[in-house]
Amino acid sequence: MKQKTIILTGASGGIGSELAKLLCKAGAILVMVERGEEQVAQLKSEFGEGHTVIQADISSDDDRKTIVDTCEKLEQGVDVLINVAGIGQFDLFEEMSQEKVAQIININLTSTILLTQSLLPLLQKQNKAQIINIGSTFGSVGYPGYTIYCTSKFGIKGFSEALRRELSDTQVSVQYFAPRAAKTSINNSCVDAMNNELGSKMDGADVVAEQLVQFMHTTNRQYFVGWPEKLFIRLNGLFPGLVESSIVKQLPRIKHYLAEAKLIH
Repeated sequence: MKQKTIILTGASGGIGSELAKLLCKAGAILVMVERGEEQVAQLKSEFGEGHTVIQADISSDDDRKTIVDTCEKLEQGVDVLINVAGIGQFDLFEEMSQEKVAQIININLTSTILLTQSLLPLLQKQNKAQIINIGSTFGSVGYPGYTIYCTSKFGIKGFSEALRRELSDTQVSVQYFAPRAAKTSINNSCVDAMNNELGSKMDGADVVAEQLVQFMHTTNRQYFVGWPEKLFIRLNGLFPGLVESSIVKQLPRIKHYLAEAKLIH
């Protein structure tokens, strides 16, 4: 990572923040994208000179242009794009507003795709470049309460696979990294309680970031975090009925925590 210029979206989030620290320690030159004013100020204070912080919302056409314009001015070019920015969901599909459905799809999928497309010409100028898309276990296993989140991450997985094959005759590699549940602000207390009751393991953001950095040093196409999640994903591909039966048994408890979450909101 030393002296490589890395664009990192969602740089102040749980995983993004830990990832930025590790990449900075490894000697990378960071271009950190964050939309919140306070978060931007914190990033500037924490990382100081030598790095770039851009206040931008990737779902905005104008802000995506700002990101590209800023990166075009970098003399050393851009070596890596890591698409971390995203928002979560824990709601019954039938109770979600159309605005929230559109927002999740836009930020997690559409905007990530459009930003990648806009930055691709810069990446292609390098002798070797990487695009790393952050997905989820729920990008391979549909789960109640996360219908639209799953949809967006299934999309990111498909986008990564298709783009990797399309760019296979170039110097730009495309990799897909899928964490399981993580202890970040994307999950509320009801999600944490549900995962504890159902025995679903949750990783610290620092653990996820460490595994992501290790993955970046490989040429592997994709990486799924955690066991038995890896097995669950394979079973869902081969024997989806078995996985569905297991999840359906959990449905009453899932709906219980969905109701609890609704009261909090």
